[in-house]
Amino acid sequence: MFKKILIANRGEIALRIQRACRELGIATVAVHSTADTDAMHVRLADESVCIGPPLARDSYLNMPAIISAALITGAEAIHPGYGFLSENAAFAEMVEAHNLVFIGPTAAHIRMMGDKITAKTTMMELGVPLVPGSPGEIATLEEAHAIAEKIKFPVLIKAAAGGGGRGMKVAYSADELAAAFHEARAEAGAAFGNNAVYMEKYLDKPRHIELQILADNHGAVVHIGERDCSLQRRHQKVLEEAGSPAITTAQRDELGATVTKALKKIG
Repeated sequence: MFKKILIANRGEIALRIQRACRELGIATVAVHSTADTDAMHVRLADESVCIGPPLARDSYLNMPAIISAALITGAEAIHPGYGFLSENAAFAEMVEAHNLVFIGPTAAHIRMMGDKITAKTTMMELGVPLVPGSPGEIATLEEAHAIAEKIKFPVLIKAAAGGGGRGMKVAYSADELAAAFHEARAEAGAAFGNNAVYMEKYLDKPRHIELQILADNHGAVVHIGERDCSLQRRHQKVLEEAGSPAITTAQRDELGATVTKALKKIG
């Protein structure tokens, strides 16, 4: 059990982590920008360290400052919460390089799941059922036409990197494919610095359901329910509901078993 951890986040998630630590008897270190000096997560922490000016890129995304804060306060681990640096593989590696524990996925797993093409290929190899689509990146329009002809229209061109609904374009026919392909690549390149795209069969009015997975260093993997994120605007989630009203208990158990089995295989 850790004696002290640093929470590399702010707001609601930082408060939830603090509450859990308090229940476990673990001391907490809060980090904050100059604009958040009097924020609740700062006032309720056992210690706090200012890590930079108001802009997130200069504070909550300032990796050297966060590492320094952990070292000078004697924290043994860093909990990134969600957002900010929680899915940054380089940060996870930096934490470990300074003999601290990153409370989250390994850098290798973050990279594996951060790139959607790699994530899809990995899940395919593990036998997880997937939406029909391209086996990897689509580099040319000719490839796009070949895959679309195979899986049939409508199709969705998706950015391999990033998220937030950007780099996603639907083509309902072959006449629309060229524009969707080039627009998706351009948007992905501008937003994420990576214009790689892939294709999937476009599903009209699907249910977007995500399973929450908890794993430890000893190989135990469990699912702790799901969130229904189907209510969206421009491919961005508006409301999430847990659990999903759209699936049965049997379906929930089947989804959970499939995902936990796959994740046990990748360690």
